[in-house]
Amino acid sequence: QLDPFYASIILFVGRAWDAITDPMVGFFISKTPWTRFGRLMPWIIFSTPFAVISYFLIWFVPDISRGQVMWYLIFYCLFQTLVTCFHVPYSALTMFISREQSERDSATAYRMTVEVLGTVLGTAIQGQIVGKVVTPCIQSPPFISETNSSAALRDVNMTHYTGSLTDTRNAYMVAAGVIGGLYILCAVILSVGVREKRESSKLQSDEPVSFFRGLKLVMNHGAYIKLITGFLFTSLAFMLLEGNFALFCTYTLGFRNEFQNILLAIMLSATLTIPFWQWFLTCFGKKTAVYVGISSAVPFLIVVVVLDSNLIVTYIVAVAAGISVAAAFLLPWSMLPDVIDDFKLQHPDSRGHEAIFFSFYVFFTKFTSGVSLGISTLSLDFAGYQTRGCSQPSEVNATLKMLVSAVPVGLILLGLLLFKLYPIDEEKRRENKKALQDLR
Repeated sequence: QLDPFYASIILFVGRAWDAITDPMVGFFISKTPWTRFGRLMPWIIFSTPFAVISYFLIWFVPDISRGQVMWYLIFYCLFQTLVTCFHVPYSALTMFISREQSERDSATAYRMTVEVLGTVLGTAIQGQIVGKVVTPCIQSPPFISETNSSAALRDVNMTHYTGSLTDTRNAYMVAAGVIGGLYILCAVILSVGVREKRESSKLQSDEPVSFFRGLKLVMNHGAYIKLITGFLFTSLAFMLLEGNFALFCTYTLGFRNEFQNILLAIMLSATLTIPFWQWFLTCFGKKTAVYVGISSAVPFLIVVVVLDSNLIVTYIVAVAAGISVAAAFLLPWSMLPDVIDDFKLQHPDSRGHEAIFFSFYVFFTKFTSGVSLGISTLSLDFAGYQTRGCSQPSEVNATLKMLVSAVPVGLILLGLLLFKLYPIDEEKRRENKKALQDLR
């Protein structure tokens, strides 16, 4: 029941907080001494219970009339910090289980397949538990006769709204509990089943490197900047699509009862096609896979807003979007270890920056999520979006078309132009691999 403006403020402040915590956590991880659990695993183990508690409190509605904005702001920032303490070392593990590029690429493909599968599972759990609560839509006054408009609105609010709101709150709490339990289970499996190889790479520098010097070295590496910039725009495109597709299906296309299944179609398609993209990048190279994979969604995004509302066409677009989502998930993460290898060759005396590389990557993932939610919330609020309305003004439908088609297409094209500047092709990869082997 927060005003959409305050929801946007919470999201933006949370992402700004990430801008501080992500590189700091990456730096502290790089300075962590080796333990019997490794250097990365203690961060994962000790952050998990606190992350689950803070996640649960994000979905809790405190019984206070004032201060709710501060409640959600504090626990949202706390949760983002704890997720950073999990996700940065989790992502960086790729560099510490093997030296071989092919093995790291394979590990990345498995990791991203299961990450997308986890997103599908989370979408299904949250959608099914919360979706079982029947929340009646509220008709706007223009669609109700003038004589009984006040009575009708009051009747809907009093008889349905209060009860359904309580049920919805309870449903979100149950969903948070289930997902928190899965978080703990997966963290236990990870900590028991994965071991860091101390000899795979040296996380700690022989000579202490200051935070700002390490940050300067990393951010001055041209290949890394070009990769994360392209990654930023393509990720933002697909997060805008995902974040608004449910509203687009509900109001613009009129498929109110189908949007959960359509979202699942997107994520299942992404899960099933990640192995295909892993094969494709092995055969044709990573840059080619980026161009083909991410651009393949463009014609379908145009079709879904140009053609009349059609459920079959919508499902086709959902599957096609999922195929591109898989490429957008997998390929940037698969390319990051190549950038780190390139950095090692250019700075052979500077070690222990892997976690900083991954921390900025994690930051940009969360940053694009926050920006997409903020853009969507503010745009819809400006267009006159009516919360829980049975229908929306024409301005809202036009805005939704922009958010799921025109804006993502423009961001995809801009991101692909930036990937064109990315200097590490397959020939460069092979040269770097041989040079690293000679160096070792």
